[in-house]
Parts: sequence; structure tokens; C-alpha cells
Amino acid sequence: MSMTNDPAAPRPPRSGARTLAVTSGKGGVGKTFVTANLAAALAARGQKVLVLDADLGLANLDVVLNLHPKLTLHDVFTEKATLEQAILPAPGGFSVLLAGSGMVEYSRLTPDVRDKLLHIIDLVKPRFDWVLLDTGAGISDVVLFAISMAEDVLVVATPEPTSLTDAYATIKVLATQQERRHIGLVVNQANRVGEGRLICGQLQQVLQRFVGPTPGQSFRLELFGEVKADLAVRQAVLKRQLMLEHYPGCDAAQAIKALASKLLG
Repeated sequence: MSMTNDPAAPRPPRSGARTLAVTSGKGGVGKTFVTANLAAALAARGQKVLVLDADLGLANLDVVLNLHPKLTLHDVFTEKATLEQAILPAPGGFSVLLAGSGMVEYSRLTPDVRDKLLHIIDLVKPRFDWVLLDTGAGISDVVLFAISMAEDVLVVATPEPTSLTDAYATIKVLATQQERRHIGLVVNQANRVGEGRLICGQLQQVLQRFVGPTPGQSFRLELFGEVKADLAVRQAVLKRQLMLEHYPGCDAAQAIKALASKLLG
């Protein structure tokens, strides 16, 4: 089976932008919030960044950024608009390609949806330094395919047991089906310093039993960021503001800046 036809197979690296999928096991863990603020942090470091809303069924990047797009990915798919027209400037100095919510026809992975997504990725990669894919939550075929288009993956989780259980399931699928040997973890809403490292260690321990027991196939889950629970985050979310712009000095903003530095490192 060719890689293009297999939603589980990671794509080979291409020239152009670094592609990073930001995903999660369950919804409501701050995945889109992390993606948007990470994009702003990368842009502040001089990077040309595009965030592609790959959560085709339940997109909410427009809500987080308080944008009201006239044109979305849907218009590009149906050829009512060009890609150039649909790529919009976002607060924070990066670009976005929004999906528009309630696109039920794109919530299943048909060959048509797959080909259109691949085509768009191929078109945008030469124009940017980073393409961040804000995927849906869970392990549906649409989510797994969106992740497969990226070279690297960040899984966002919170310390809640349900989030960790779902994060574990997602990471396990990515490691086994997509044969990924290195996945990044961002622990959001951490209660105390060091909680992220503890969680990452626990997940790695359990995953090691199921993933990579064969020689040369070791699997590594790496802690990329620990974002402490912060009142400023709630304020930014409620006001539909970019935390990095409106609360740049808060602990959570510093953690996102550190995450950007690590990715650029």
C-alpha cells in the first residue's frame, strides 16, 4: 500500500516548512490554545508560521483567535476561493488557514478529503518556516491522517486521569500504526512544577511495555513543555485573546516561549 493511501503511514519529510501536528487524546485540554500561542511565540522569534486548522468537523481556531473569516478551507476545497485568499493574518504575527466549523462532509476520511489535504500541505510548505496542524482530538481516521502529514507530533494532555488515559491511547496508536519512535508531550494545566516530568515518565514506562520491545526500536516520549495552571490563561480564553500578546509576562506565556525555544533548538 502506498503511503498516500494509508492514513496510518507518516509522510516522508519534504523540503520547506517543518510540519508539526498538535493533537490530544481528548478535547478540552487546551490543544488549540497551545497551538495558537506557540505560533505567536515562533513568529516572535522571526519564523514565518502558518496554523492550519485540521480539525475539519469541529474547528474552533477562529473562536480562540476571535477571527470571523469570510473564506475558509471549505472554499478552497470547493474552488470558490484560492489558497492565497483563504490564508489570513492572525493576531500574533502568524498566518492561519481556518476550517470553518460544522463541516460534516469532512468529518470522514474520503479519498477526496485526503487528496485535498495533501495538496494544500504541498502548496503551503515552500512558503513557510513552520506549518502547525491543529488536529481534532482522539484517534479517528481523519485525525490520524492529519497527524500523518506532519514530520513531528506534540500531544497535549492535562494531569486529569481521563486526559492521561486518552493521551496514552493516542500515543500508543501513533507509535504502533505510524511507527513513530519519538513523540513530544506538553502537559497543560499542571498543578505544580515538575508534574509534567513525572507524568511523562509514567507514560513512557507504560508505553515501553507495548512499544518497541525489539532491538533498535526503542520509543521515546519527550517532555517538550509544562504549562502551569494560570489565571491569565482563563482570562485570555474568555476574552478570545492571544495570551502571548495580552499577558506576555505570565507563567503560562513563559512556558509557551520555552516550548518554542526547544522546538527551534
